[in-house]
Amino acid sequence: MSYRDSIKPLIDRLMSLIGLILLSPIFLLTIVSLAIANRGRVFFVQPRPGKNEVIFRLIKFKTMNEKKNGAGQLLSDAERLTPIGKLVRKTSLDELPQLINILRGEMSFIGPRPLLVEYLPYYNAKERMRHSVKPGITGWAQVNGRNLLSWDKKFELDVWYVTNQTFWLDIKIIFKTVLKVFAREGISAEGHATMPTFIEFLQTQRIRNEK
Repeated sequence: MSYRDSIKPLIDRLMSLIGLILLSPIFLLTIVSLAIANRGRVFFVQPRPGKNEVIFRLIKFKTMNEKKNGAGQLLSDAERLTPIGKLVRKTSLDELPQLINILRGEMSFIGPRPLLVEYLPYYNAKERMRHSVKPGITGWAQVNGRNLLSWDKKFELDVWYVTNQTFWLDIKIIFKTVLKVFAREGISAEGHATMPTFIEFLQTQRIRNEK
């Protein structure tokens, strides 16, 4: 019985169920707070690629409102991030609903973060290796810089985790995640409320290469 294919999925589902029960008061309080701030819109649900690039619906707490400019376009992330949403994001409570994804077998506690479906055509062969395991709420990249990392470095760390995954490495990541959450490190990239998208990063690299 291997840790990766048998033991880890069992631990994930058991701990997600326990987590949902124990954290239910915080879960409910966050729902009420965001319902007030976002006019009833509490959850952010979006398709993401999981293991073997199978698409699933990621669940997070919604930290940004839907305010638009005069042209009907959404305002920037910084302008739409509500005060309660900022607090929820800083404390990583926005990730809490993903316990449901873990319970359903779509995610793991530890693994590469599930990114946007629209990024799939842009990965090279090495970067696609990150999809050979279930995506996680936290991972090796998250405890080594999170949104402060460049996309290249983030993918490098993701692939390293995939090829070096062990029980003790996962335990190390869990402890480092707890420290990062309390320190509130790496929430945003420099000059951004969150971080530039992977496609924006590729466009920037292309512009630099053309100069």
